Amino acid sequence: MTTRIACLGDSLTRAQFSVDYLDLLGRRRPPGDVRLARFGVNGDFAHNLLQRLDAVVGDPPDVITVLIGTNDARASLAGYPVEQAVKRKQLPHRPSADWFQHCLGAGVARLRAETDATIGLLSLPVLGQQPDGPAAQASQAYSRMIAEVAATSGVVHLPLHERQIEELRRADPPPIPYREATPAAVIGVLARRAVLRRSLDSISRRRGLLLTTDHIHQNSRGAALIAEAVDTGLLNRSA
Repeated sequence: MTTRIACLGDSLTRAQFSVDYLDLLGRRRPPGDVRLARFGVNGDFAHNLLQRLDAVVGDPPDVITVLIGTNDARASLAGYPVEQAVKRKQLPHRPSADWFQHCLGAGVARLRAETDATIGLLSLPVLGQQPDGPAAQASQAYSRMIAEVAATSGVVHLPLHERQIEELRRADPPPIPYREATPAAVIGVLARRAVLRRSLDSISRRRGLLLTTDHIHQNSRGAALIAEAVDTGLLNRSA
């Protein structure tokens, strides 16, 4: 019997700028075992995700994964263009940690009330490549909030952040300082792929990055850890 999985998130799930973890997840399962539906929108905050749950609850899947909060965490960092993001994403006010946790909790509550799906909340991929740097610390702080929401809501917590930190510490990659990804930089990645035919992994290697292409979006190694977290922590568990 095929398991229907809805994957909710932001650009990491949309997979225009990241390696596609949905594709990698599908490859980990036997043919016909899963049918994946993508609900990822570039730049989304937890508030935005909360506003677009109708499509998910209107056709309830068997399993729901939620990977949201990277942009909320980025908004807490110095140098992030908060005002532009508020306007672009039509947020009612500036992002904050408390608001993130409220929106995530409200979203999970609705999914639990209106579906019978098994729900898994992924902690965030690590921001940057320095586990003790401000960006990584922000992703860790928001990941702790995700774990709290999972615990209080009675859904599955998938410890992606913890797994990626482990990977970074073991590999000990170059301590390249975090740089916020500007729209121009993101377009530059797309141009390199389209014009120069460079893969996301080759862009990542040229920049000396282990898990990402730009400190935020995932290369194959980072995306594989997302697929692994969902497969081992949720699908095998619910089988």
